[in-house]
Amino acid sequence: MKKYVKEEFGVGALLAPVPSVIVTCGTLESPNAITIAWTGIVCSNPAMTYISVRPERYSYELIKKSGEFVINLTTEELAAATDFIGVRSGRDMDKLKKCGLTAAPSSAVSAPSLLESPVSLECRVSNMLMLGSHHMFLASIEAVCVARELLDENGRLCLEKAGLIAYSHGEYFSLGKKLGSFGYSVKKKKSRR
Repeated sequence: MKKYVKEEFGVGALLAPVPSVIVTCGTLESPNAITIAWTGIVCSNPAMTYISVRPERYSYELIKKSGEFVINLTTEELAAATDFIGVRSGRDMDKLKKCGLTAAPSSAVSAPSLLESPVSLECRVSNMLMLGSHHMFLASIEAVCVARELLDENGRLCLEKAGLIAYSHGEYFSLGKKLGSFGYSVKKKKSRR
């Protein structure tokens, strides 16, 4: 196993890779979207997540006012739209329309979901933390909706079929090869008879 000689690189938000998701907010009649990399799961029971948003972003006030948003996982096919939505403002244009994307009704919240995303997490804000450059919206996950084609004949979610992407230090990457499954390092080997 390789060992590294490290040098101090400063202080910063260098955790990589991170998800690159499109968060939809607003209403079905007036939808908006923002690309978020500062997101993740904070608790499994109850299911909770967060997004961190700069207060000057257009989506910030929409989410603060409604208390709802939807995290839409992104794919290789959505990579260009993910980037575009992250560098343009909903104050100036309908970003979803510009990218040819479709806002759809969600099942548990009033914020719209993204029809082109294979997985959508519908969220309701439970707390907001003002942290500095970003404010964190801590939220309960009210529903998870997945594309039918990602489910196998037993109803198991096969997320590897989705072609998901991640963000790392200013660049987008498709997720690579499988290295193992949870617990593979301690799993007992089957004996051959």
